Amino acid sequence: MEQTGKFIKNITHSQVHNIVDLVEYREGRVESRTLAQGKNLSLTLFAFDKGEEISAHSSPGDALVHILDGEAEITIGDEKFRLKAGEMIVMPAGVPHALYAVERFKMFLAVVFQP
Repeated sequence: MEQTGKFIKNITHSQVHNIVDLVEYREGRVESRTLAQGKNLSLTLFAFDKGEEISAHSSPGDALVHILDGEAEITIGDEKFRLKAGEMIVMPAGVPHALYAVERFKMFLAVVFQP
């Protein structure tokens, strides 16, 4: 995979991509592809098989989740949200959150940390 830039990785530069195709579903797994990881920003794609989850945790940054395919249940604090393809939500810094695959789903995650 050719990469000419130095900030975004794991993706061919100067080429059109379909974001949904950049991470594959795998049975019984949560798959991820990190596109950028730095002091102030993290960009990652995820694919969750049905029934998979990431248990409650918190982050020092605001985390924006954009559902690309499928359906997820996202818990933020004590509230549960059901999101489908095309929908997004922000999980605030310092607030516990969890993700559960109601159906298999793919998401784009952008986490912004304090500069």
